[in-house]
Order: sequence, then structure tokens, then C-alpha cells
Amino acid sequence: MRTEGTLTRLDRVFARLDREPQRPAHIDVPRMSRHRFVLFSATLAFYLSIVWAVVTTSWLVRLDWLVMFFRPYQQWPQIHAFLDYYVVLGQRGPTAVMVAAWLGWRSWRQHTLRPLLTLAASLLLLNITVGAAKIGMGRLGPHYATVIGSNEMGLGGDIFPSGHTANAVVTWGILAYLASTPRARRWLSALSAVTSLGVGLTTVYLGTHWLSDVLLGWAAGLLIMLALPWCEPLIARVEAWLFTLRDRLRDRRGRTAPVPAPAAPVGAPVALGPRTTAADEAPAARGTVGVSRSSRVPAHLAPGPHLARSERTPVTPAGSRRPPHADRVPRGPAPAARPLAGS
Repeated sequence: MRTEGTLTRLDRVFARLDREPQRPAHIDVPRMSRHRFVLFSATLAFYLSIVWAVVTTSWLVRLDWLVMFFRPYQQWPQIHAFLDYYVVLGQRGPTAVMVAAWLGWRSWRQHTLRPLLTLAASLLLLNITVGAAKIGMGRLGPHYATVIGSNEMGLGGDIFPSGHTANAVVTWGILAYLASTPRARRWLSALSAVTSLGVGLTTVYLGTHWLSDVLLGWAAGLLIMLALPWCEPLIARVEAWLFTLRDRLRDRRGRTAPVPAPAAPVGAPVALGPRTTAADEAPAARGTVGVSRSSRVPAHLAPGPHLARSERTPVTPAGSRRPPHADRVPRGPAPAARPLAGS
């Protein structure tokens, strides 16, 4: 039986999150302000201009080919080993695990699921938008280019925009987005910008992306970060739904658990039967004794081995079955008194 004191690990986690019924006052939720909306519109225009420049095979495509023929990995081979490890900061799997661990601790400390839900929403938007753009435009990378000077669009590739760059912008930018103070938000924004910029240039150095891929990846990641305030109401509803679901499951487990019978109160009257006299109890006692005697098993029906008559202890002349003892004097008639001398 499960009592109130024995809680499961999931119950303890939710109990920790439930300690404060509302979000802490010092943590503000970013809203879609006019300044943010202007930045979002400008970034969207930049995104569309990059796509148009590549589709029309403009000067940007020629710049892509010039950088590719420059082969940066051959110009500076001494940093190749370091950049092979640095580019991992843009891979979705390792970075998502690291950031999720940090935001999970933040959720535990702040008693809210918002950090983890915000990360999930940003990664979902990243997979949908960037994945759809990659498949839709189908551009081939520098290592698989077919015609010099062409934009390599619609040939079944998946590198436009750069997924490493967009993922670096979103994954490290979410830390700045969820910062508790304006100072921390400024420092984390600068750090995430430098990290994503380095990841994008590293892919160009390694020859895995065109320069225009990196530009479009920066724009795609920034669009997701600027659009996150529109997702805040949905995040709040999902958080409330999760807590409601937790309460329903807890109530269901409480109803299925066996409930002990309530004990009678101390001061409750106890119903007593009529007192019997000794005369009434005597016949009942006799009946009980009679039943017990009649229920006794006879000796010939008792369990155990039965001995034959020849194996039984012989009956002595005195009529006893006890074994004879040599040290005892047999009982018999008292000897006659011996007459005294001189009588």
C-alpha cells in the first residue's frame, strides 16, 4: 500500500516544480516588441534576398566558387585538426544534449518547465523550417558540384541552408533567450553569436558548405530566435496541461490504492449484549464439553503404525503391561509374622 510519505522519483520532481505556484518574479518572458518585430522583418528580407541571389546565379554564386577554389583547408592546414573538433559545436545531437542538461537544472532550480519546453519548441521549429528548405531547394555541396559556375540547385542535395550554422545559432542562442538578467542576456548573446559565426566559417574552411549556405543558415537560425515570443502562450498552455495530466494520474493512482478501514473514534459508544448468569452458562459449558469429548478420535483410528497383538508388550501376571524391573521387589501378600522365641 502506498502512503503519502512514499513518493516515486517522478512525484518528487513534480513536487519540486510545484513548490511555487507561479513563475518567479525576477524571470521575465520576452514579448514580440516593435523592435523585435522590425529585426524579424529585416532578417526575413535578408533570407529571401540570399535565396533569390542563389537561384538567379548572381555574383553571390561566383563568390561561392572563388572561395571554393581558394581551398582554405590547404592554405592553413595547421588549424585543420582543431577545426575538426570545433565544428562539433554546430552538430545537433551533442549540442542539444549539453544544452538540455543545463536547462534541466535550470527548470529544477526555478520550479518551472519553461526552459525545457522552450528548447523543444526551438528545435522543432529548426527541424521543420531548415529541413523543408534543404529538401525543397536540393542544392549540392562543393565536393559534389557538377558544373563550374552553376548554382547546383534542384539536384537532390541538402546543404542549403547550412544546418550546422542554423543549429549553432538556435542551440547557443536559447541560453541568451532564457537568461534571467539583462546583463547575462547581453553576454550570452555575444558568446552565441561568436560561436555560431565560427561554426559557419569552419564549414566553409572544411569545404563542406558554400559561403551562401552559411549566410542563409545564420538568417534561418536568427528568424527562429526572433519568433520564439510568439510561441510563449503555447509553451505556457503545454506546461499547464502537463501539470494537469500529472494531477489526474496522481488522483487515479490514489483511487486504485487500497484504503484502510477507518478506525472507530475513541469516544464512540460500544453496544453490549445482555449479561448471562451462571445458570445460563452451565448448560452451554456442558454442551461444549460433550462436543469436545465426542469429537475425540478413537484410539483405533488414530494416525500412526498399528502394532500386531504379538508385538505388544506382554501382560504380566499382575495384569500390567509395564516392563519388569529387576531392582524392584514384586508386590505380593505380606509374609506371616514369625513367632517370637519363648512365646
